[in-house]
Amino acid sequence: MRGPAEAALLLDAVMSVGRGLDLPQVLRRIVEAAVVVVDAEYGALGVVGEGTRLAQFLPVGITEDRRGAIGPLPEGHGILGELIRHPEPLRLVELSAHPSSYGFPPNHPPMHSFLGVPVRVRDKVFGNLYLTEKRGGRAFDAEDEIALSTLAVAAGVAIENARLYVETRDRQRWQEAGSEVVAALLGGADEAQVLRMIVDHSVHILAADLGVLALPAAGGSLRVAQASGLDAEAHRGLELPREGSLAGAALDEGGPVTSLDVEHDPRTTDGSSGWAGLGPAVAVPMVTGERTRGVLLLARVRERPAFTAAETMPLPAFAGQAALAMELTERRDSAEQIALLEERDRIARDLHDLAIQRLFATGMTLQSVVRLVEQPQARERLLRAVDDLDETIKIIRSTIFALRAGDSGRAGQGLRARTVATVERAARTLGFQPSLRMGGLIDTDVPAGTAEQVIAVLGEALSNVARHARATAVDISLVVGKGQVNLVVSDNGVGMPGHGGSRSGLDNLARRAEELGGEMSVGESPQGGTRLSWRVPLRLS
Repeated sequence: MRGPAEAALLLDAVMSVGRGLDLPQVLRRIVEAAVVVVDAEYGALGVVGEGTRLAQFLPVGITEDRRGAIGPLPEGHGILGELIRHPEPLRLVELSAHPSSYGFPPNHPPMHSFLGVPVRVRDKVFGNLYLTEKRGGRAFDAEDEIALSTLAVAAGVAIENARLYVETRDRQRWQEAGSEVVAALLGGADEAQVLRMIVDHSVHILAADLGVLALPAAGGSLRVAQASGLDAEAHRGLELPREGSLAGAALDEGGPVTSLDVEHDPRTTDGSSGWAGLGPAVAVPMVTGERTRGVLLLARVRERPAFTAAETMPLPAFAGQAALAMELTERRDSAEQIALLEERDRIARDLHDLAIQRLFATGMTLQSVVRLVEQPQARERLLRAVDDLDETIKIIRSTIFALRAGDSGRAGQGLRARTVATVERAARTLGFQPSLRMGGLIDTDVPAGTAEQVIAVLGEALSNVARHARATAVDISLVVGKGQVNLVVSDNGVGMPGHGGSRSGLDNLARRAEELGGEMSVGESPQGGTRLSWRVPLRLS
């Protein structure tokens, strides 16, 4: 029988495992207490996962260097698996003598005596306590088994309390996250900001190492729109196939799917290296009504525990809330677009009914006054003023056309809009936003063929700046007037090389100008870099 000292030691161990509510800390404290209670050199707690596999293994008594030399942690084979298959106390004088034993991996310390007991939480086996190498070369006895079984009961209570605390805390976190998403939407946040918030909250609450949010893309694939955590930059923009990815499996399933090893999961056959080093993962579709908005996928590195059902239970509801947020954002954007189009139409009507009529009346008045003026210089000035008014009326009519083209969807095809889009695309490559100035009747006076050449020349010129100029600023001018189109691109880079280098790109630009009856010149810009001027007449192409 154990004496008062051993009983006090057991009582202290039982009390110690009940302290604290952080589950990883509780699990570690259980193993450390078990080693002390039965005077073992080594101990471990194996958390049972799916089937007979160990989802988590926490050893005590082995140094980090020795642990690294041993290699991957055990998964539940041999004697460890015996206790999983038959959750009853097991005492062995010699490990190697048991039929289920098949030895240890290289660099593993020698172990002979063994004592294992299951840890139950609400009559369900949570895991097992494994103790080896009773100090002094002795074998574990019946009293050790009783003491360890008593500790295992206390451990089950402590684990249950820690789990309840975690569930309550996480429930509150999910509610706060949902409230923050709604508040962001009501505050006018854009979709990208809301999606980023959704991923960040999910990663934080579920203690994931990586979170990605993939949206449907062309061809039935999925494109990662937001990523947070480990190698997030490498995942943004990644294309995931519907067939051959865990995200696609979640779409097909219509609900959450989990994986213990996403990198080698048979459902992940897309060949992407983005999952290298990752193990446990969960993917859940973002559904609102009959429409699936995307998939939220969370993963942990391979050595970390799998996602439990209790952890991921609130995830579908949060993903549904995220999908609803996306729908609300889309509807709000549509309402804003309608309001914008209505405002454009109002401005166009006001310009036509008020501004143009007044300018036209003023021009008619000036024309009637011209014949009453005898001084030649005054007459010339009046005539120039009339011409300027005519030009202004043309510009306003062009603006009205552009505003109303937006209502019918034609604005995106205009040269102005295409020029802006080309500059925006180049900004991502350049690393800064170029300066753009446009003037004249760009959308009405430039023929379609010439407009195509302008866009091609502008794209090539900006590409040359990005590849060769090492510039920090670019000025672009596109002006239509006096019967020609004049495109100027100047930068503050290193300038044209004095010799060598390929000029095939510039030659192509010059040839485009010549084919339209125009010309191109390249020289030094006022900022010290290169200035490209491309001019062609306004004629049918």
